[in-house]
Amino acid sequence: MIYSRIVGTGTYLPEKVLTNHDLEAMVDTTDQWIRERTGISKRHIAADGETTCDLAEKASRRAIEAAGKSVSDIDLIVVATTTPDQVFPSTACLLQSRLDIHGPAAFDVQAVCTGFIYAMGVTDSLIKSGSARCALVVGAETFSRILNWQDRTTCVLFGDGAGAVVLEASEEPGIRSTHMHADGAYAGLLQVSGGVSNGYDELREATAFVEMRGAEVFKMAVNTLGRIVDETLAYNDLEKSDIDWLIPHQANIRIIHATARKLRMSMDQVVVTVGEHGNTSSASVPMALDTAVRDGRIKRGETLLMEAFGGGFTWGSVLATY
Repeated sequence: MIYSRIVGTGTYLPEKVLTNHDLEAMVDTTDQWIRERTGISKRHIAADGETTCDLAEKASRRAIEAAGKSVSDIDLIVVATTTPDQVFPSTACLLQSRLDIHGPAAFDVQAVCTGFIYAMGVTDSLIKSGSARCALVVGAETFSRILNWQDRTTCVLFGDGAGAVVLEASEEPGIRSTHMHADGAYAGLLQVSGGVSNGYDELREATAFVEMRGAEVFKMAVNTLGRIVDETLAYNDLEKSDIDWLIPHQANIRIIHATARKLRMSMDQVVVTVGEHGNTSSASVPMALDTAVRDGRIKRGETLLMEAFGGGFTWGSVLATY
């Protein structure tokens, strides 16, 4: 049987750091309020002129290096992003050009915070089908560009960054299952309501920014992530105790705690980076994975559960042997 196996990971964060104390001078909020409700202490913000593709390229090169590969080995590029550089070409095609790769398929996936999970699911299927053997999967965002910096309910939550993995076809166990879901009936609870074909230019000031009904999103996220945990374990005939590491989307520390309780996991088995990065949407899961791989917590042979919930609503999980 052919598996897709994680052989390299990488992260890039912009140099500019925005702390909670910085935000106190910008909007009516406090460091204590943000920490208590979200667990966030700071976030990274892309510099003027620094694009999603810029972040993706740096994370990708680190992942390729960690995998012991060269760019010539990559035969598929999938980029998850909500904040592409351009309407088209895709950020994946722009990244492909930056890496001087020519010919293999390259495309974007848009599922907001669940984007990386979706990208892993699609890539896993393509590798198992024989369509690719060595793929670059990236989650990258410049989410700060779609924030209203006068809206204290949203601007304190998000940051910019990129995470990448190299997936390679292998006879050794790797990704064991992927699970992807969506329900567009809840679109209005978390959205940027403007778009290219929906009056974006005329109504830019009103529609260009993230809108969120926080309490309702929180409740949906906790309930939905609990269900995806059950689904993933049942599909693989596993017990909760079989999971070595939970690598959750880094949206809110309270949501992460709730999911850990669902798994009866100690927080020592949960990778948490939300305090340092904020919510980086599709970049948060691969960045958390890379953090724990590079600091030695995650070791070969361990069982990882990655999961996320995002606007759409979308949600999903990846179960993998590292």
